[in-house]
Amino acid sequence: MPLLNKPGTVNADVPRSAPLTRLRIALTVFFALDGFVFAGWVVRIPAVKAQTGASASQLGLALLGVSAGAVVTMMLTGRLCSRFGSHTVTVACGVLLPLTVALPPLTHSPLALGLVLLAFGAAYGGINVAMNSAAVDLVAALRRPVMPSFHAAFSLGGMVGSGLGGLVAGHLSPTRHLLAITVIGLVVTAVTAPTLLRHPAPAPPERQRAERRSTEQRGAEQRGAEHAPATGRARGTRGIVLVFGLIALCTAYGEGALADWSALHLEQDLHAHPGVAAASYACFAGAMTIGRLSGTALLERLGRTRTLVAGGATGAAGMLLGALAPSVWVALVGFVITGLGLANLFPVAVERAGALAGPTGVAAASTLGYGGMLLGPPAIGFMTDWFSLPAALTSVALLAAVAATIGFATRRVAVTE
Repeated sequence: MPLLNKPGTVNADVPRSAPLTRLRIALTVFFALDGFVFAGWVVRIPAVKAQTGASASQLGLALLGVSAGAVVTMMLTGRLCSRFGSHTVTVACGVLLPLTVALPPLTHSPLALGLVLLAFGAAYGGINVAMNSAAVDLVAALRRPVMPSFHAAFSLGGMVGSGLGGLVAGHLSPTRHLLAITVIGLVVTAVTAPTLLRHPAPAPPERQRAERRSTEQRGAEQRGAEHAPATGRARGTRGIVLVFGLIALCTAYGEGALADWSALHLEQDLHAHPGVAAASYACFAGAMTIGRLSGTALLERLGRTRTLVAGGATGAAGMLLGALAPSVWVALVGFVITGLGLANLFPVAVERAGALAGPTGVAAASTLGYGGMLLGPPAIGFMTDWFSLPAALTSVALLAAVAATIGFATRRVAVTE
């Protein structure tokens, strides 16, 4: 898509827009691959749980390995991206993620499962931070709010991966299934990687931000109070970024919980066939895909505040229905409603954090968000042992309502910034 400023600049912008389009396609493929690989793992969790003989709490602790590996990697990935470039790190993690997903079905104890999930979590956390860093630069260069489209690709990959898992669950062992995903992932990475490696990440509009800061500083100097207001603004901005990060955390908590526990909920509590149970995440991911594909139009029509509030409320209602449903099909409807509601909360929160604090804000909000996605599943495991799995899943509805409340409370920031 040409970046048109004046009629006379079309020819000058076309050469620039072509690589940006190729980069957008390549990044979209990596987002989809991430969702595909992760979904392939989550739909086989019930089988791996049975193979290792893990209880719900032991499975929760093993899943904590994904969280621990991802959090450690997220803290390091930013530095790696600064040194080697976000594109290079994305490609490297695009190799590691498919390789590590083949490890869980090779284990036969909760301890061994937790250890291999550390490696899987490290690769998963690394590729998510690297991809989002690359996407932030690309969105700034394109000057269009296309971040939801990347997350739509992740959801689409999750839908395809979980749907495929449902089809093969009764015919292939987890080992063969996840090994096939490894092969597919490595092939996709090999085909897509050259585009990212040939084209460096577009430079963010640092010059514009520098000029804006310079103008603000001159204005503060004229008022004779340049240092105190700047400090106050910086502290206020950091606090607001953390608030938007909390929205991302609440939303991603639900996504992670449904990814790891929805199939087990249908199979264990509602006695669904393993193939139907595996399709639960496909319904959720499919709804999120539809919601995110329409995210840009929705934001333009409703605005950020209404999108956050309506999405959080819809997600809360859908999750209550999915968790407490008396039948499989009603639960699936609840998962669809949840996916539609939560679809755009994470992208909007990350985008708002980036608008307030640039790439640093995006990194902070993304880390909090993915931390919620990865810490949610083990929390559900412990609550399942204390109460029940349906009761534990209602925590997703509670946090969705919290996200909606925060979105309403920050409405002035969302409108005026």
